[in-house]
Amino acid sequence: MSADVHALATTLEAAVRDRRAIPKLTDGADLDIASAYAVQREVIERRTRSGERLAGVKMGFTSRAKMIQMGVDDVIWGLLTDAMLAEGSVDVSGLIHPRIEPEIVYLIGREVRSVAEVESCVAGVAVGYEVLDSRYEDFKFTLPDVIADNASAARFGFGAWHAPRDLSNAGLLMEIDGRPVQTGSSAAILGDPARSLRAAARLALGAGTPLEPGWIVLAGAATAAVPLPAGAHVRITGAGLASVEVTT
Repeated sequence: MSADVHALATTLEAAVRDRRAIPKLTDGADLDIASAYAVQREVIERRTRSGERLAGVKMGFTSRAKMIQMGVDDVIWGLLTDAMLAEGSVDVSGLIHPRIEPEIVYLIGREVRSVAEVESCVAGVAVGYEVLDSRYEDFKFTLPDVIADNASAARFGFGAWHAPRDLSNAGLLMEIDGRPVQTGSSAAILGDPARSLRAAARLALGAGTPLEPGWIVLAGAATAAVPLPAGAHVRITGAGLASVEVTT
């Protein structure tokens, strides 16, 4: 059957509220990419109507390997709200099956009116993290499913801001309870996270949502995401960007 945007948004809302994994939406709906983004936007608009504020965008499938795995040739994106910002701690008991990954984060200093100018609009860069929490059973989904689910966005955080700089090959280390669990380079993000930043501007402008001053862009994962357990201390360090920490 065809996609009922409002009904599918309600299904995803209920999964978040009840902390309950659900079957893929595509198991019962004819969900294409355009409809999936419509579901995503409906969910976010409900959140903003309830008082949350848009805080930026997140990029997904910024790894070439992930693109090949999913059979796509472009990145996807989702929207962030202020309620997703984790200031030092994340209550994982409120999530279904959380995972965490290291990120390069951009701070937008002025409205982005074109893709060509987006890099000149960056006011700062930081090392950060994203907590993913797919609402689907077994963390398995198709491309339309993950888009509708706001690209699995759940929580995010970042460290101190630094002056904009070349981040095409910045080393990143993620530790949990003092033990290294992932190491990588920002080059894993489309070869250079600046490419992901430009893609964020392209997709946002195309959707009529220009990047605004004060918003952030999560450029994408530099390593694979790992499960985030309760009672953990996570530190993510970026070369030249210091570190950010979060507890659960």
